[in-house]
Amino acid sequence: MATLLWGYLRVPIMFASGLGAVVSSGLYYYQNELIYPRNIPANARTDVPRPAQLGLDAEELSLPTPDGETLSAFLIKPGNVSKAKNVTFIMFHGNAGNIGHRLPIAKILANEFHCNVLMLEYRGYGLSTGNPDEKGIAKDSQTGLDFIRGRGDLKNTKIVIYGQSLGGAVGIDLAVKNKDHGDIAGVILENTFLSIKKMIPSVIPAAKYLTPLCHQVWPSEEMLPGITNIPILFLSGLQDEIVPPSHMKRLFDICRSEPKIWKEFPYGDHNNTVTEAGYFHYVQEFLDKYIV
Repeated sequence: MATLLWGYLRVPIMFASGLGAVVSSGLYYYQNELIYPRNIPANARTDVPRPAQLGLDAEELSLPTPDGETLSAFLIKPGNVSKAKNVTFIMFHGNAGNIGHRLPIAKILANEFHCNVLMLEYRGYGLSTGNPDEKGIAKDSQTGLDFIRGRGDLKNTKIVIYGQSLGGAVGIDLAVKNKDHGDIAGVILENTFLSIKKMIPSVIPAAKYLTPLCHQVWPSEEMLPGITNIPILFLSGLQDEIVPPSHMKRLFDICRSEPKIWKEFPYGDHNNTVTEAGYFHYVQEFLDKYIV
């Protein structure tokens, strides 16, 4: 597993180093560039690994958004059709890199768990057009969900939202806005945060008085209690050096949805929690017990 995901682990996930370099002068005007470092690693906008490189059965899609952007996406189907489950994951990644860097995760979900996987690229990332911001990425996530709902071979499947770091905040926002539709069967959150504003004092204490300048909020702490009756799996790396583990624990504590399941990884940091022993066992257990 560690070898399979090595390329993924080399992708930085949050914005600690960049934010520290411009604490006051750039926080307001340049925060989008700091929070959404879509050019990291080098060539991340153009060098996107393809599913075929991992031997995956996939379609490469271009999805139009309501405001005129075009999103790159991969739709990956189970390798063994006879074992296919009536489940579709929609994956939301962290704030750097592109969907191609997360293909090893999708391969496990598709070929070992036998689920459909939609990997959606935010605007301004990878081969998608536009520039990322909170409102735009929220539209992107809804575009992906609407695609699943409108596609004949997916619309009657059980949808599981899977978000890592920033992707967890994206997933929470999407789940709340669609909670009454009835087709979201589960949510998986890995190492996500209470809000961007609450991240700033943790990452750079000297900048804590500048948080009012932060216009990219992602208020997961406010949004999460709005989800009810949807199973939620919390996956927390206790050595997370970017998002304090206390953020995940607080999200779990305020979560009103049942069932809610907490799984922690004593040696998991922000990037490598996904490779820790038991990670995918807990995901499969969650699927088998609460989704399938």
